[in-house]
Amino acid sequence: MAVYSETLPVKTNGEVQAIDISRDVAAAIHRSGLRNGIACVFSSSSTSAVVANESDANVDEDLAALLERVAPRGHRYRHEEKWHDGNGHSHVRASLLGQSFTFPFEDGRPQLGRWQQIWFLELDNKPRAREVIVKLVGE
Repeated sequence: MAVYSETLPVKTNGEVQAIDISRDVAAAIHRSGLRNGIACVFSSSSTSAVVANESDANVDEDLAALLERVAPRGHRYRHEEKWHDGNGHSHVRASLLGQSFTFPFEDGRPQLGRWQQIWFLELDNKPRAREVIVKLVGE
């Protein structure tokens, strides 16, 4: 059993931006030299998320619309009373979606569903330079 870790840089434009990081994650698995195991892709930010879903099918637009209904911008958030940064909705959205996605890999390749890709979701209200951690446990 071995553990491998890699950090991927991600530059964003601001909310709600979906970035397909599937190829970067697959490349990290390949570089690890591990053949079979479990991968965890984690965003070390409290205003972003990592999810699996279908790309190029307007799911990102549907998700943005849903997030606006559930945790709208312009709503009163207690977070903003302390920090005055206007991103209380971003924190709530990230908490709902989660900062990590875990999945198996086999023969050095991610084992995702036919229509699944790994997305990094920027939820903050301004561009950011982010880091995504890929942690692998396997053999």
